[in-house]
Amino acid sequence: MATKKKADTTTIEEKLRALYDLQIIDSRLDELRNLRGELPMEVEDLENEIAGLEKRIGKIEDEVLNFVNEIKIKNELNKNSEAQIKKYKSQQDNVRNNREFEALAKEIEYQELEIQLQNKKIKEINAKIEFKKSQIEEQQTKLSSYQEHLNHKKSELENLIRETEKEEDFLIKKSEEFGSKIDERLLNSYHRIRKSSKNGLAITSIDRGAVVGSFFTVPPQKQVEIASRKKIISDEHSGKILVDEFLAKEEQERMEELLKGN
Repeated sequence: MATKKKADTTTIEEKLRALYDLQIIDSRLDELRNLRGELPMEVEDLENEIAGLEKRIGKIEDEVLNFVNEIKIKNELNKNSEAQIKKYKSQQDNVRNNREFEALAKEIEYQELEIQLQNKKIKEINAKIEFKKSQIEEQQTKLSSYQEHLNHKKSELENLIRETEKEEDFLIKKSEEFGSKIDERLLNSYHRIRKSSKNGLAITSIDRGAVVGSFFTVPPQKQVEIASRKKIISDEHSGKILVDEFLAKEEQERMEELLKGN
């Protein structure tokens, strides 16, 4: 035999009060999280900037290392040329004719020109190294500034989290607790409206004949229906659930007392 589903004996007014209480808690949670503002994103952006700078510095340092190795190779070429010149000059002392002497003289001249060419290239590479070192210095100064800024932002974020985490944990538990008292269909509607709302409000009150936070007035007959608390009524413009100002005030005062002790 199939079991009968337990009837929902919660009145509409009780549901509206539960929803409004949940909204107060969730709105306070929103405020705490908004206190952090763009800080988490700023921290992430700075970390990405620093990673990019470190990568660029590493690349320039590799280029400098390659230039230094090029200079070593050219210095070795110069040593070889100097050794060749020494050998050719020694051979000139033992030549048998002018033709052999001139041939050796040309070899000596060629090696001397090679040394001049390598020295010119070494000078150009040294200039490149100096330029790359200035780039590294510039990037490191930038990196130091970014790192200092990141440390400041991280400290700021950590302080905010530390200051608010106790209250946030309390509110999260209360949100879950109050949400569990609301039937699933109504709770899903609440979350859906809240998600689509710019200010995170899924339920709001009437004040002086208009929806709070809106320029739209509510017809008198509808205001009477809202105040009767006999059915759940939504604003036709925003879709938000509406309650009368007296219920809103009562729940606001009650929730302030509840949250004050945290």
